[in-house]
Amino acid sequence: MREEGYDWLWGWHAVEAALANPRREAPKRLLATAERARQITQKFGRVDSLEVAENAAIAQLLPQGAVHQGVALKSPSLDSASIDELGAPASGLLLMLDQVTDPQNVGAIFRSAAAFGAKGVIVQDRHAPALDGALAKAAAGAVDLIPHARVVNLSRALERLADLGWRAVGLDGSAEGDLAQVLDGTPTVLVMGSEGEGLRRLVAEHCDVLAKIPMPGGFESLNVSAAAAVALYEASRPRG
Repeated sequence: MREEGYDWLWGWHAVEAALANPRREAPKRLLATAERARQITQKFGRVDSLEVAENAAIAQLLPQGAVHQGVALKSPSLDSASIDELGAPASGLLLMLDQVTDPQNVGAIFRSAAAFGAKGVIVQDRHAPALDGALAKAAAGAVDLIPHARVVNLSRALERLADLGWRAVGLDGSAEGDLAQVLDGTPTVLVMGSEGEGLRRLVAEHCDVLAKIPMPGGFESLNVSAAAAVALYEASRPRG
């Protein structure tokens, strides 16, 4: 049962990154097999909440099928950054998710954002999953490596980012221009819509330009996490 303000992280990379993150409060509980406990102690020293447990005992505390790799941590949720904290000064890349709700996809997107050096990920407060559980496992520690902001209104967030010097590029499969053609090397917010629905009208209207990922193979579309990885790679390439 979920306790108020707490939930489980599992998987070695997710737990390791959480323990290494100075912005995260000390864990409420930390369960590990004997071998994982030795690894934790070697890397982090004494952790007061550490309990040695068998694999089966750890699995009983987690959702069915959770691949915990011998370690699980119960911790307060990470604090959300503000738009100004992510956006000032304007440089590099930000990623905004418009109602992308699948935890596996969001976790994979965080992983790609960290890999390609994005400054942060922005999600809508009411339409984004919690950054724990299966999402954190899919992110392989990236939720603790890259800041995030939860905002009530994405359009207002784009307005504030524009004031700070950011250019918003919305990904839309029906756009005329290719992503590589519209990117100009200035501070860029890549805005990704949900699978099926895509970008909502008001969010799209607050983008400076819409662009598509060209698909010469003729396949209709990419999974949103795959599209985010392609877009982040393209946007992170140096431009004159």
